[in-house]
Amino acid sequence: MASADRLPVSLNSHEDGPSEPDAHSPPHQERWRDRLWLHVVLFLLTVLSTTVVGMRYMENFLTDQVPLSSDADVFPYAWVWHHRAAFATGLPFSLTVLAILVAHEFGHFFSCRLYKVQVTLPYFLPAPTLSGTAGAILRIRGRVRTRSAMAVIAAAGPIAGFLVAIIAVAVGLVLSKSTPAPVPQVIQFQPLLLHLVDALLRVFRPETAALDRIIPHPVLVASWVGLLITSLNLVPAGQLDGGHILYALYPRAHRATSFVTIVLLAILGTFAWVGWFAWAIVLVIPGLKHPRLKEDPPLHPWQRALLPICLVILILSGTLSPFAGTSLLQIVTHH
Repeated sequence: MASADRLPVSLNSHEDGPSEPDAHSPPHQERWRDRLWLHVVLFLLTVLSTTVVGMRYMENFLTDQVPLSSDADVFPYAWVWHHRAAFATGLPFSLTVLAILVAHEFGHFFSCRLYKVQVTLPYFLPAPTLSGTAGAILRIRGRVRTRSAMAVIAAAGPIAGFLVAIIAVAVGLVLSKSTPAPVPQVIQFQPLLLHLVDALLRVFRPETAALDRIIPHPVLVASWVGLLITSLNLVPAGQLDGGHILYALYPRAHRATSFVTIVLLAILGTFAWVGWFAWAIVLVIPGLKHPRLKEDPPLHPWQRALLPICLVILILSGTLSPFAGTSLLQIVTHH
């Protein structure tokens, strides 16, 4: 996704099937080990694509410019080719984005293993986006049979990614530069977590840049991307992590909530960020129906607590308008 109104998401692909491998087929572990080369190649390509994007963000930071200050920041590949000796300068952005994605996907992976659900290693997806990636996919080959397992598996990814993002936000703010006057930004640093960490840091470190007077370090840009990915996955609808958590705890509310969410996304696309329309379409494609799950064993109180925990994460990481001037109304009136 190359345009400024679309950013990557971390999606999970589910394949319903038996929870145990067929006796005449190779063990599940052997099947994904046979494709280990593909996981490695895709991961290395994602390191490359995110580092290329990070090179341009670092160039802007070193020259006291904000991210996305010119068209060359959206399509930096010609510039990168002529500055390929500076490849390592893109690693702070790349490694931060990948740390959040890796934590998210392996949160899902290890929780699947905990509940003995067959799952592949993550497939990381390189892409010509503003973050250099289209996220990651892991494929659940077995059936998640209980609501308690679904709640934990769905929540583990966003929680793990969010914990890494908190650290990345703090590091990114410390590394960023202050400016004497407010700086117009294409990227809008709206997530509440950024403001809370910024306020806390400036109590102990007064020289920390305020968010309205900041030249953001690429690590901060990467943490913003990670928070956006986390919040998108926690939208309480369809087959997203938020939808799975909602269904696991309140299955009767899932369909109605998904429908209302899609309507709200269309409204947000009109008045906040046109990318919400694409997200609404993503939710409609697989339909609103969720596979039925057993309630046995009943959910423990700590599993029920996952919903309010993830709701807090959604509130702290959410961004209604990630980019300035990208609502449908603004785009139409601008043209």
